[in-house]
Amino acid sequence: MSVCGVASGLYAIGFPGMPEMLIVLFLALLLFGGAKLPGLMRNLGKSANEFKRGMSESADDDELSDKKSDE
Repeated sequence: MSVCGVASGLYAIGFPGMPEMLIVLFLALLLFGGAKLPGLMRNLGKSANEFKRGMSESADDDELSDKKSDE
């Protein structure tokens, strides 16, 4: 299967649009309540930032080890 075929298959499934996102937000509000939701989103943002920072540190470490092995 070609890359083009895979990409068209992903679009056939469909990515979540605005109505789907509103439904997810409504369900999260029902499950967690209005008071806990901002804290959950804040923690989700912090964990995403930590993941990105860890990935960039890993890439930096890989570059340093490649440079050392070339010498």
